[in-house]
Amino acid sequence: MNQVQTFLKRKNIEISAKRYGIDALGAMAQGLFCSLLIGTILNTLGTQFGLEALATMGGYASAMSGAAMAVAIGYALQAPPLVLFSLVTVGYAANALGSTTLDGQKGAGGPLAVLFIAIIAAELGKAVSKETRVDILVTPLVTILAGVGLSAWLAPALGTAASSVGEIIKWATIQQPFLMGIVVSVVVGVALTLPISSAAICAALALTGLAGGAAVAGCCAQMVGFAVLSFRENGWGGLVSQGLGTSMLQMGNIVKNPRIWIPATLASAITGPIATCIFHFEMNDPASGVASGMGTCGMVGPIGVYSGWVADVASGAKAAITGVDWLGMILICFVLPAVLAWAFGLLLRRIGWIKDGDLLLD
Repeated sequence: MNQVQTFLKRKNIEISAKRYGIDALGAMAQGLFCSLLIGTILNTLGTQFGLEALATMGGYASAMSGAAMAVAIGYALQAPPLVLFSLVTVGYAANALGSTTLDGQKGAGGPLAVLFIAIIAAELGKAVSKETRVDILVTPLVTILAGVGLSAWLAPALGTAASSVGEIIKWATIQQPFLMGIVVSVVVGVALTLPISSAAICAALALTGLAGGAAVAGCCAQMVGFAVLSFRENGWGGLVSQGLGTSMLQMGNIVKNPRIWIPATLASAITGPIATCIFHFEMNDPASGVASGMGTCGMVGPIGVYSGWVADVASGAKAAITGVDWLGMILICFVLPAVLAWAFGLLLRRIGWIKDGDLLLD
């Protein structure tokens, strides 16, 4: 056992929830953002403004999502160069095969398959890296053979499982929009602020439709909520860094005083059912749900909702983009999170649960 532990330490293979559930998952979301999400935005802009070159670029970026996710995961696992470069093939295969179900139908498990398979392939590649004199052959062969082999064997099952879970959540949200609006909004919003990736979770489950709209509401409530709640401590810089960046910046302060999380979380519990029950707010972006878990980060959430509107109008599923649609987006993504978090925060400050300086960013 000691020999195994010594070997794993020497090869920088750390089997832990943090390494795989936080580092790798968070990196995967960045890879997804830099490929599929950016590709979707470019494609939408190109289509809307008649810029064919822009739309073509978007298509190229989206096509590389599997490779980008796998390389990002390998980078987070501190894989050596030969392993990192080999993960391009692994990610492409895992994403392609994970996007189909066991019965050959189109699925949504590509990102989930990439997460599991890229981790295994990267760690196996790291294990054999520089252990032989023909490393330039052995390391890529082991990484690619393991990754593509696992993709062929495991990815369709993961695609089926992810699609099933996502469909259950979406079905439940349609059946119980009020209750599920609260649950999805709060859970995904909390995941956004935690050091895990809400975007990767939503992408893996293809959380679109009404459930995707609730997820957007929860994420916006956290980001805009914390930005407004901490304005007196952090000013305009904090407003921008949290409102357009990430509410994860407050995690250190949350650990010190968990009560500062209450206003944004309560706001998400209110905006979620408003999104599902009143405005029937849906996220149908072509990026298969990744924007559902982004909130106002780079305005990705609202852009994703708009992309979904455009796609629905083009397919005939939606007659037109209405004023009510725009009103719903403005209220759910910006106005209500700001007002509600500010109001709840004011109450908690008055009763002493939140004190000046509790939300100060370093």
